[in-house]
Amino acid sequence: MTDRDSHHDDVSPDEDRRQSGDSWRESHLRTDGGADAAGADEVKLDPWGSSTIDDYRKLFEQFGIEEFDEVLPEVPNPHYLMRRGVIFGHRDYRPVADAMRDGEAFASLSGFMPTGDPHIGHKMVFDEIIWHQRQGADAYGLIADMEAHAARGLTWEEIDEHARSYVLSLLALGFDPEEGELYRQSENRELQDLAFELGAEANASELQAIYDFDGETNISYMQSVVTQMADILYPQLDEPKPTVIPVGPDQDPHMRLARDLAARMRYFGVTEAFASFEARPEERPLLREAYEAREAYAEDPEMPRCVEAAEWLRDHQPAPAEARDSAVEKLENAGKEPIRPRTRIFDRRATEAAFEALIEAVDGEKRVYDEHVDAFDLGEAEAEDLARQVELDNGGYGFLPPSSIYHRFMTGLTGGKMSSSVPASHISLLDDPEDGYDKVKSATTGGRTTAEEQREKGGKADECPVYELYAYLLSGDDDEFATEVYEECVGGERLCGGCKEQAAELMAEFLEDHQEKRAEWEDKLDELDIDLDSARKRS
Repeated sequence: MTDRDSHHDDVSPDEDRRQSGDSWRESHLRTDGGADAAGADEVKLDPWGSSTIDDYRKLFEQFGIEEFDEVLPEVPNPHYLMRRGVIFGHRDYRPVADAMRDGEAFASLSGFMPTGDPHIGHKMVFDEIIWHQRQGADAYGLIADMEAHAARGLTWEEIDEHARSYVLSLLALGFDPEEGELYRQSENRELQDLAFELGAEANASELQAIYDFDGETNISYMQSVVTQMADILYPQLDEPKPTVIPVGPDQDPHMRLARDLAARMRYFGVTEAFASFEARPEERPLLREAYEAREAYAEDPEMPRCVEAAEWLRDHQPAPAEARDSAVEKLENAGKEPIRPRTRIFDRRATEAAFEALIEAVDGEKRVYDEHVDAFDLGEAEAEDLARQVELDNGGYGFLPPSSIYHRFMTGLTGGKMSSSVPASHISLLDDPEDGYDKVKSATTGGRTTAEEQREKGGKADECPVYELYAYLLSGDDDEFATEVYEECVGGERLCGGCKEQAAELMAEFLEDHQEKRAEWEDKLDELDIDLDSARKRS
């Protein structure tokens, strides 16, 4: 979940632009970039590794990440990174967008592993947190110092130095510390207590499967994963609320595990049911279909029997055979029990007192079993709200599944990968403005071999690291300017020399302004409620 120093170290360039649609984003960026990246893996998401994304579309197919396109119209005043397709995917962002639109409580959090200087790749995440804060989010910026110590072996002295730098850049870019919270993992006892509780719901074999840990992995490294899970859920400690974590796609394993753990920590689960037996998700549509067809087969349509539904389902639903056959078997075993829709609230890990309170709280017709309550007058959404309130009243967390948004990786200025070990490939937010200028001037472009060919055929803006700088950073909120740069490039009007000169000047101006604001915050840093000098043993 942390935006680690190597988070942007190995990145892939975008491929050809979208050829259909009228929107800026459809015309200038697409969500399948990176197929030409040297050394790109198929799709392997490693939060600490250096794999690239071969094809962003595969993330939708293989990992269930949703296209941000689909939710964009629901986002009020979307950030330019959203409009331009730099933020290309999400998990369950709609609750966040709904809360934003309706003026309800929501939160945004992301973390930074202090292993080096903050750079322009980190700026994307800083901007996403700050934008959500300005839309009304409770915003959190955390320093993943325990992770840096356990996973990267940094000393606490090194961590302190880098932590201070990350915090200064976050503040200089606009984070409001009075309206948000900054913290270090090592100094936050509430976080550590939550990590302890979450650790009881995870196991070593699970972490090995997700992260490829082996017998040589140290225990503190594993513990740092659970601490990150606590970070992701930390904004909900006071009250459950939609929470978004802006990350790169390599951090998705953390998000999937966090969503699983949020569910495991819940006292109750809610699902649709049709009889006393438990049905799998793929069986439920078949059971609903059988219930809705009761007029065709039931001796008494007001009281259709499971065995009658089984016979009808066997004869009228040819596929999918496995789900049909298992549903038929369960219906037959239920015999003459009526088949009837109901909402089931089942016990995940509730205390005895909480389960008794749930039974009492369910109004209307209900059936009580050893491990669940079937409510006939409650919809699923109402049942979710009721179960969560009972949980909160009885000492539970009531976590909502955390959401996430995913941004593309930036291409290195030298082409291919952006690497902190290759200074010319990236721009640090601490670079001297003149150095930033020089790096942009020396950057690889998507231009043609000669100016004549460029004018005739146009440049390859979609393969150009300099154009990415315009789209990701230098154009700011000005879509018209970004569009102008793109269209002049691909139309042959803009030549690489002038384009890089303009970008280099804008980069120098940005760095100068950013560092002036960092200096202003440096004088006020001691006033903030965050300890940037670790009391831990130096090792």
